[in-house]
Amino acid sequence: MRLTMHFFCSSASEDLGCRRGDFYGSVELLISSDADGAIQRAGRFRVENGSSDESLDHTPGTWRRTDVHLENPEYHTRWFFKYFLGKVHQNYVGTDAEKNPFFLSVVLSDQNNQRVPQYRAILWRKTGTLKISLPYSPTKTLSVKSILSAMNMDRFERGPREILNPDIQKDLLVLEEQEGSVNFKFGVLFAKDGQLTDDEMFSNEKGSEGFDKFLNLLGDTITLQGWAGYRGGLDTKNDTTGIKSIYTVYQGHELMFHVSTMLPYSKENKQQVERKRHIGNDIVTIVFQEGDDASSSFKPSMIRSHFTHIFALVRYNSQNDSYRLKIFSEESVPLFGPPLPSPPVFTDHHEFRDFLLVKLINGEKATLETPTFAQKRQRTLDMLIRSLYQDLTPDLHKNMLNRRSFSDVLPESPKSARKKEEARQAEFVRIGQVKMSIKRCKQLPLINKKQLPWESQPFCSTFPYEIVCSDSWGQSLLAATDTAGVMLLEDTPAVPPVQVFDRTMVIKQMHVLEPQDVLIMRADKGKDARLYVFRLSALKKGLEEKQLIRSKCDSRENKLEKTKGCHLYSINTHHGAELRIVAAIRNKLLLITRKQPRFEGLSAVASGVDTPVEEFQYIREICLCDPPVVMALVDGPTGENDNMICVAYKHQFDLINESTGDAYRLHHVDANRVNFVAAIDVYEDGEAGLLLCYNYICYYKKVCPFNGSTPMIHSNTSDFHFSWNQMPNAIVCAFPYILAFTTDSIEIRLVVNGNLVYTAVVPGLELAASRVNLRVNTSLRFLCPTLWAVALKDP
Repeated sequence: MRLTMHFFCSSASEDLGCRRGDFYGSVELLISSDADGAIQRAGRFRVENGSSDESLDHTPGTWRRTDVHLENPEYHTRWFFKYFLGKVHQNYVGTDAEKNPFFLSVVLSDQNNQRVPQYRAILWRKTGTLKISLPYSPTKTLSVKSILSAMNMDRFERGPREILNPDIQKDLLVLEEQEGSVNFKFGVLFAKDGQLTDDEMFSNEKGSEGFDKFLNLLGDTITLQGWAGYRGGLDTKNDTTGIKSIYTVYQGHELMFHVSTMLPYSKENKQQVERKRHIGNDIVTIVFQEGDDASSSFKPSMIRSHFTHIFALVRYNSQNDSYRLKIFSEESVPLFGPPLPSPPVFTDHHEFRDFLLVKLINGEKATLETPTFAQKRQRTLDMLIRSLYQDLTPDLHKNMLNRRSFSDVLPESPKSARKKEEARQAEFVRIGQVKMSIKRCKQLPLINKKQLPWESQPFCSTFPYEIVCSDSWGQSLLAATDTAGVMLLEDTPAVPPVQVFDRTMVIKQMHVLEPQDVLIMRADKGKDARLYVFRLSALKKGLEEKQLIRSKCDSRENKLEKTKGCHLYSINTHHGAELRIVAAIRNKLLLITRKQPRFEGLSAVASGVDTPVEEFQYIREICLCDPPVVMALVDGPTGENDNMICVAYKHQFDLINESTGDAYRLHHVDANRVNFVAAIDVYEDGEAGLLLCYNYICYYKKVCPFNGSTPMIHSNTSDFHFSWNQMPNAIVCAFPYILAFTTDSIEIRLVVNGNLVYTAVVPGLELAASRVNLRVNTSLRFLCPTLWAVALKDP
């Protein structure tokens, strides 16, 4: 079964330009004064207020709602608990080339009950955990060596050995729990209008009517004594931390709130140490501040805590019954969503609750990735792995069952040993299921599950041809097939496909540029590969008048002659007045531009000129050391001698200066085998950045403007990388998402940080085309064999 997807997406350049400035705030050095007028330095914080001008008078409820997703949700990321525990699987232990121990777990499972068998593998090392999915083939068994190679691990100090003791499941579950929190504790601090110090705020014995209303919105009031759920460090036996607290469950996570007015109050202790002991040690704290927006604003410097990294400032407006939100994040905290709407005013209280809780959970998860917490977690993981390895060492020396480690992962047992193996597996499953049942008793059911912003519907049924490539043309799809030439598919299922070019045109790449009235196609059949350009208006006129289907012979005047032998081309995706094309002919790049104004291209048809070939001019040739596999054009900030070309070949991504042809190393791929997928140009604060995608990896690299003739390529705080769970065949950017298309799934992550949002299982998947359109909601179309449309709805 083959699935071909046609995909509209919103403008990457326009939306990604808002990555930090408008969507995620700007980093500021926050300074304030205490009650005595002394200057307090809070350090550098990213300030998110949803608006570039906090003083603007906004009408509540008029903002455009943003998508609200839990990032890296537990039900997508806790693989060992979900897919391995209590099921027959293999566990291995070994040491890498640096003599560091590692553990590997492999299971053959059905992907999300969709009858798509696949291998899942988890590699535990001191540097962290890596998870990948690998396709299953009934004719080709998988070995541990091939799995580790896919994880970029080829050299060992000691080869992996299988661990047969079923109790290892308990230890591996402990390793998985080091990845992050399942349950969360958040501080809630009540501040009266005009209070400037934490001593004043923590000394508020009671809240207010608005504060009580806010607490009721957050969760339920529970009695601590005898409480059996998640307690968040509070005393549930002797009432030493108060009598009551606020608690809730959100999408499977238990949340306990440390509320300042519910924690013990002491008249003798002005600093309220007991209250600060809990709230001051929370990573995330909500500050509920009374007073109108014009009153003196909260600053993180008012709270003396080295542990709290995120403050959520909440104000309630009783006049229009709305909440206003502002977020302060310590500068080392990676970007996390959802971005605040503009203005950040919520009149729907349930919508505000959803937004706030997701923001707090995502914020704490992001904070755990800061150097301080990441190093601590790495030390803990390293200690646990080494301790477990030392405990297993005596057993490893005794048995030699590791011999099958480099054969099949799931081997057939010899008949003589089958009963013994079946008994071992039964005990393996029993122990895992006992551990799983204990864990599940502590896990509350998933609630408040949100409707995801994508849906599918039929687009075109019973399309009999294999689609090689395609692009959107209005509401239709222009598709190059394997045997029937180029077809136009309407979005109405009852309308049959129309042939535009016959089978003599073997098309491998195409771009429909409606604003430019141009169709670009790469025909590739042996040595006769080249680029063709057509006027869309001329093609449309021919279709309306039902003229003959065009052939290769009819298209001779549409050839770009110097492109003979072209095996790959790329265009600039952020079209301004000038369209740029770079064509790769073996290891030579040919730069082509078209400066024709758009309206002149449309009027040219009326004058009888139906080919735009003469409007394209050849600028220069650039020689590379090897033929490129992937290319992307990158617009410079001025467009004057600072445009760039990103090329991928061998084991590297290089950046080429279009004006001089000089090459600069952008990223070296440290892997034995490299499968280049894509280089996608994105923008941040008006500066170019690139998503470099290969194997399972996606790197975001910021590329500063050229300094003279040299681009400034160096490590930047904006740079990040992440791993896909399954190796992608194609990647599309549709802000705020980046989507990876694998053989049987669409993995959806956030562009700003690479965090996972959702994985959709779609057997037989293959991407056909993507489209940038500012006026159309993001939609995907695919064939299996029916052509389907998946829409990313406007939130």
